[in-house]
Amino acid sequence: ASGGEEQDYSQTFLDVAHLLAEGDITVLNLEGNLCGAPYGSNSRSAPQSFAEALDRCGVDLVQLANSYSIYQGISGLQTTIQGIKDAGMEPLGVYADERAYKAGKGYTIKEVEGIKIAFVAFTKGMDGMTLPQGSENCVNVLYSDYDSTYQKLNTKAINSVLDAVAEEKPDLTVAMLHWGSEYNDNISKTQEDLVAFLQARGVDAILGTHPHYVHKITHNAETGQLVAYSLGDLISDGQRAGTEYSIILNLEIAKTAEDTKIVGYTYTPIFTVAERGSTLRSVRIAEAMVAYEGGHIQGVKPETYEDVAYALTRVQERINGE
Repeated sequence: ASGGEEQDYSQTFLDVAHLLAEGDITVLNLEGNLCGAPYGSNSRSAPQSFAEALDRCGVDLVQLANSYSIYQGISGLQTTIQGIKDAGMEPLGVYADERAYKAGKGYTIKEVEGIKIAFVAFTKGMDGMTLPQGSENCVNVLYSDYDSTYQKLNTKAINSVLDAVAEEKPDLTVAMLHWGSEYNDNISKTQEDLVAFLQARGVDAILGTHPHYVHKITHNAETGQLVAYSLGDLISDGQRAGTEYSIILNLEIAKTAEDTKIVGYTYTPIFTVAERGSTLRSVRIAEAMVAYEGGHIQGVKPETYEDVAYALTRVQERINGE
């Protein structure tokens, strides 16, 4: 949504909806609020119809612990949480109040195909904003100095959540992290240290957001532990080069009598098409190129095709850490 008006999202995710729907559990990060008009980047507010469109695509869990969790205060967070629930999805990493946090204990459990998966979500900060007194647990934060320098790992709070997860004895634990630096290709030592800390505590998969760029993916075939440092943006109105392409990541999980682990992964490169006269839409890169080359009605315009072709090579390079 932009310009203060609600949009029709029927075309926005049409090309990628089946990928989201095919997952046994589909998760994503929503960096914004559901707080009514005016809509757009300035207000950081999206309409309820946007959330409903995500639900129709098959999204199950939505990380709300990110830069804009409290952009419109705790009341805005509460409205957003309720909007996600009303749309048929479940929020991650945030709580309406202290009572809700104590009831939720900072994590969410989902069971699919006999596999019990714990999901946790944390953010490095909230765009410099501070949680008000009495609402300190409304957002799971990675650092105790989350409103300034991000140097002091909030081990007490993180361990509290992971201790509660351990009591559930899940087969697999997934941590969704809003971390790193915006528009930055670098993986910091702080991130690497955090990976080691979380993996030592039994976290099997780390799914990162915040930089808006695709970053490298590492997978230990022996232990099954996977780190996707940044998935990029499913849909973006960002103006910086590199923010328009990203991936939809698919994890393959296998359970045996001995253990449960991530045995492999695949990904689909996607691109946000922003063409004059059309609403933003997320498309599969390879398929968009084929459509253009075949002159199909759903193809992209010539100038977009060049960008899409370049993006396909960059996605692979970024995932390899190049």
